Amino acid sequence: MFLKGVAFGNDFWFSNISTTHHNEIDFQRVKNMGMNTIRFYLNYHFFEDDGNPYNYKQTAWDWLDQNIAWAKKNNIYLVLNMHTPQGGYQSQGNGSALWEVEENQNRLIALWKAIAERYKDEPTIAGFGPLNEPVPTVSKAQWSVLAQKLIDGIREVDEHHLLFIEEAIYIQNSNEGYENLNFPEVEGDNLVYEFHSYETYLYTHQLFDWANLGDGGKYPDENYVEETPGSWYTATFDNPNINAGTSNWNYFEGVKYAITDSKISYAIPALIGENVDGTVYYDNIVIKEYDENDNYIRDTNDFDFKTQQGWSYWSADDSGAGGFSTSIGYNDQSSIYIKNATADCNMSGYNYKFIPKQGFKYQISGYMKGSNIANNAACKLRLDFYTSEGAVLTRNKEYLEYTLNNYINWAKTKNVPLFLGEFGLGKHCFENNKGGLQFVDDMLDIILENDLHFIYHAYHEDAFGIYYGHNELPNVSNANTNLINLLSNKLR
Repeated sequence: MFLKGVAFGNDFWFSNISTTHHNEIDFQRVKNMGMNTIRFYLNYHFFEDDGNPYNYKQTAWDWLDQNIAWAKKNNIYLVLNMHTPQGGYQSQGNGSALWEVEENQNRLIALWKAIAERYKDEPTIAGFGPLNEPVPTVSKAQWSVLAQKLIDGIREVDEHHLLFIEEAIYIQNSNEGYENLNFPEVEGDNLVYEFHSYETYLYTHQLFDWANLGDGGKYPDENYVEETPGSWYTATFDNPNINAGTSNWNYFEGVKYAITDSKISYAIPALIGENVDGTVYYDNIVIKEYDENDNYIRDTNDFDFKTQQGWSYWSADDSGAGGFSTSIGYNDQSSIYIKNATADCNMSGYNYKFIPKQGFKYQISGYMKGSNIANNAACKLRLDFYTSEGAVLTRNKEYLEYTLNNYINWAKTKNVPLFLGEFGLGKHCFENNKGGLQFVDDMLDIILENDLHFIYHAYHEDAFGIYYGHNELPNVSNANTNLINLLSNKLR
């Protein structure tokens, strides 16, 4: 079989089964888009109450039975996925209780055994996803142990269904490397290795208040650097420093730096707080581009800081700290700051790197405010220039292929089946010429060329949905019609 489909989120955030997420007609709509699979999200609360564990609700079985009947009628496979396990939803790092309370793991295993026992002979179900986006608290080994227990528990009652085993999306409180793409070390038959792709996150999740990202730009964008094996080369060292002591907000205009060295591959904005001792604040930073004749061309970046997203702190001697202020700003209540540093340090805007043009000039300017700045401090705005012997990947189809190939090549090396369990775009990517349709089109080209089983996230929700409108059944009048047409044309 070749699985190609969409996610039914089933309003999994809530404890009760939704009656407005989908109906029978939605299975027909999925089929009409050329899809044959629905990744079907579950919340353990649908089945049991914390005050009455191991006692499963008939309403949950009736609900699953009804959806299986609708799926079977439309020749749709279901992949049942535990999106919220006992111990909490994993993806945002709030599900530590799954790993720290053994009883939660026991309950999760028991629930899956009950599901597998009930549906062991049901061919409409392609398989089970025991845990969505695991986030272990200590090490990947935790996930390997739990994943094996889940596999063994299900296999006690069901030897046939596929089991979709995901990578750990990250590990809390650990610097453990990304060995084996964070897939667990497990044994068993009929295992499928599942990963999710939302690259680039700044683009796919842009403009959602809950993501704190701001505007993530457009796709494609050949000026936006996504990946490169570069190293630091030079910088705009001659920009003015903030004065020692305490000062109010002042505007600092940077020098215009001409790109005349062919070794310069890309640039990254940096907020320098060397030996600050006190605190320096930065706000309303803009990078301007000029042509060979000093004519203004555009602003490559404009930062009126609403979040620290995309900026990371570095210090030569591990002193000081960099962060985001919600009480001090130039024209609002927010800014980026560096404090208490006693050596070279900076807040680097690594996610905002760009490719400067040879012969053009670039200038970083903006506002700084000081509090008890040391006499020997060197606090300024700077552009850091990097050189690269390898390819500089920009936001385009080549970069998307690069991100997927990490997994595709791994699966070929291991000779294991691979499943792209989630990819998708937030609704803002389909607005204001941000290129969402082209992104999906390019992703599907790569997916289909590589025979990669996949799921588009998601069918019905306000953030990532093909159909919008919470607390109401999907309606064609409130749908991303252009996306539906694209999916239909590519998949049918």
